This record gives sequence, C-alpha cells and structure tokens, in this order.
Amino acid sequence: MADNKTFHLPDLGEGLPDATIVEWLVKEGDSIRLDAPLVSMETAKAVVEVPSPYTGKVLKFHGAAGDVINTGAPLAEFELDPKAKQRAENAAGGHHAPAPPAQAVKGAGAPAPDDHGKVIASDEGGEVSAQASPPPGATRPALGAASPASGGGRTADREDEGTVVGAVSSSNEVRTEQAGSIGGVKAMPAVRAMARKLKVDLARVQATGAGGVVTMQDVKNAAAAGTASLPSSTGRGGAERTRAVARGGEGSARVVPSPGAARHPLPAGEGTRSTLSQSGKPMRTTPPSVSATGQPEQLKGVRRNMARVMADAHSQVVPTTLVDDADLHQWLGKQDITVRLIRAIVAACKAVPALNAWFDGKNLSVTRHPHVDLGIAVDTEDGLFVPALRNADMLDARGLREGINRLRAQVEDRSIPASELTGYTISLSNFGMFAGRYGTVVVVPPCVAIVGAGKLSHDVVAVMGGIEVHRRLPISLTFDHRAATGGEAARFLKVVLDDLALPQ
Repeated sequence: MADNKTFHLPDLGEGLPDATIVEWLVKEGDSIRLDAPLVSMETAKAVVEVPSPYTGKVLKFHGAAGDVINTGAPLAEFELDPKAKQRAENAAGGHHAPAPPAQAVKGAGAPAPDDHGKVIASDEGGEVSAQASPPPGATRPALGAASPASGGGRTADREDEGTVVGAVSSSNEVRTEQAGSIGGVKAMPAVRAMARKLKVDLARVQATGAGGVVTMQDVKNAAAAGTASLPSSTGRGGAERTRAVARGGEGSARVVPSPGAARHPLPAGEGTRSTLSQSGKPMRTTPPSVSATGQPEQLKGVRRNMARVMADAHSQVVPTTLVDDADLHQWLGKQDITVRLIRAIVAACKAVPALNAWFDGKNLSVTRHPHVDLGIAVDTEDGLFVPALRNADMLDARGLREGINRLRAQVEDRSIPASELTGYTISLSNFGMFAGRYGTVVVVPPCVAIVGAGKLSHDVVAVMGGIEVHRRLPISLTFDHRAATGGEAARFLKVVLDDLALPQ
C-alpha cells in the first residue's frame, strides 16, 4: 500500500504566523525528488523557495497562487516513492515535520476553529477550501529570507530576528538564496517574483549574469524595453463589458453590454462614467455605503506584517512628538542632507543616550546603547523596510553614503540579508523627500525614538534689524514617553538642530 504524507508549511525562519503562495514549481501528479524546488512562498521580507521534503509524487496542493497559508497548516500531499531513500522524520533540518498550528487570523478569510483544511484567504477574498484543488499550471520561484528591528530580552539560544518594521521572534534556520533553473531559465527567486510583477516572460529575457543567470537588472531592462512582455489576457470583467461591437450610423461603433452588465451601465463607452443611463435618462445614484465597486484585497507579505507591527506599536508605545526647524543658512556649498542628518543624530545620541535605547515594557527596563545602529526607513511598492546602518557613529561622510546606497539597492532587489534588518537602536524617516513638513512618525518597540525629516523649504526669518530668507529643514522627533522625559527629548532635538546648523 502506498505511503502518503502531508507536508505542513514550516517556519520559514522568521517566526511569522503565515506566508503567501507565490507559485507552485511543480504540478499535481508530477514526480519530485527530495530537496528539489517545490513552491515559492512570500513572507514579510522575502520570497522564499521551499524545497520538497520527500521523494515521490505530488498528489494534491492545499492552496493556489495568492493564497495565505498558516504556519503549520497543510501545504501539499505526497505519495512516497518506496524505492527512494527519505529523510528521517527527526533529522536535523527536517522541514517537513508539522509545526504547531498558529492561531487562526481573525477577520475576513479566517478559518473556523475546526476547519483545519482551509487556507486563510485567496486573491478573490474570503476563505478557500483546501479540498478545492488549484488549477495546475503555475511555475515560478522566490527569494531567500530577511528580517528588521529587534528587541531586548532574548533567550540564549535564539535571538529575535525582527521584522520589516518591528520586532518578532524567529527561528535560527537560515535559507541561502540560489539561482534555480525552472523551465530552462536560471534566476533567483526574487528575480522571478519581480518578473511576475512586471509581467515579463523570463524565457525571452537576455541573461547577462554569470552562467546564464537572469539578473534583476535584466528583468527591469526587458520591462522598460517591452521586449519580453507576457501575452496580455482579457480581464474577467472585460468579456462581460464588451460582448459585441455593433456598427451603426456612419461607421461609428457602440458597445453592446452583456445582460450581467445591465446593473452597471456604461452609456458613453467602455470604462466611462456618466449621470445618464443608456436610454439617455438621468440615473438615480446610491450612497457609497450601499454599493461599492471595489473588491476587498487581502494584505500579503510585507504589507501584511507591517499592519500587524504598526498595530502592536500603537497599542504598546506612549508616543510624544516634538517639532522644530533646522536652519541651514550657514551651509557651505552643496552637501548631502541625509549624511548630515545621520551625523546630527549620532551627535545627539552621544549627548542624550536615553533616546538611543531599547525599552522593555514588560519588565520595565531600559537598555542604553554605546553604539549607534541607525534604522533607515525605505519605502517600496511592497511596503516599508527598515534596514540598519551599522556603527553609524564610526563612519565618515563617504562611509555613510556608501552604506545608505548599499542598503537601498539590496532592499529594492529583495536581496537584503536578515542581519541587516534587525537590531537598530534608533531610526530615521526622511519622508520630506516626497512631501510633508512635520509628522508623527511611529516608534516601533523596542526602540525609544525615531527622527523624521520633512521637506526642505525657504522661509522668511526675522533677524536683527530685518528679515532674511533661510533654507530650513523641518525636524520631527517622536519618542516613547515611558522611557524618556520631555526634557531629554527636547535636549536631544536641540543637539540635532545645532549640529545641522554648522557650516559643514
């Protein structure tokens, strides 16, 4: 009799409660070898390629691309090959052993307590039964793993690996990203994920990497040039909106909607809005609360974790924000504003160490750090990342700029290692590069403070005997009032302003 096994989603090295299926790398019914690529899963920081835990046949998937799966929930069914050697159940790195099921996420798409065979959510919204097999035919991989800010109170054998914008515990398993060959194309899992996002056919991309590997830049170049676009397909609403085009009058065309589209008439043409119905009469409108045209979209990956962490920060921290303007009128020549900001923060951390610290609200303890590891908020389409610029207090201007550029590049191509996303002691949000003067920037535990820099402006300033126009930089300082006093925060802010006011 065939020996069948269920593979449960393992902890992907980040301690997160769930992960999203990016793409199955095999089909139901395929044979697969132990440790061969099985599925790409997106976590809060990365797209991770999960290997097969068995040698045998893939019988069934417990989710389709886009589904969110709980850690410890069933992911796939296997029929073991009796002639092949399998990994021992208790072997080191036995990632196929079922993990303790995580608490079900409450809200839309969360399974009922006994519905162990359901995934959390699908692309369509709501829950999807595990019994409903996905259409066989996806093929694409993923990326290594990453992590950010960590807190105090660690166990001796397992450190807090952090999250993209906050602190959670994680396992010590580390997966190394490798360029896998799927469908004859060699590419990193993150590159494949980017290709899917940009709708680029990897098979048509000219590879420039070593050994014929398609790089992130190759995909971006192909997307910009439009030389490897995937075949466009009509959206599922397209056929309903335009079943037929009938010719009338002097060669003019009009859209003939399907019966299903009658509830949402489009009188003036496809995709247009009008106050008139198709018969030309005024339409009655309904309040937005009665009928909505948009569809709920389940948060996934980085944004899903960001929502959790921000909610935790809101419930734990007692935030207080001070704002002021740094006068840059004395600056000599063109200078790197971000580098100057970091230098000013370092000077303030040395003068007022109470804000370069971690606070443990459970044990009511403060850890003040002698070094400055600065978390720099990086905005991406996927969500917020906060990589740590290590030993910022020891770097000169050139070293700071090189470090910033390196971290940004690694975040953009999702190659940022876990060690760079954890353990910062204070953070910086340079939101003014887009817009905004002041902001109540969010302090994420265990950190005590975060500095926000607003949009540079030219302001009229009163000086002795008249007025002048000075270049000024708005600065916001949010701190956790449980761990620092208002006086400490004000002195910290003053040091930042004074350092920025220096000529160079």
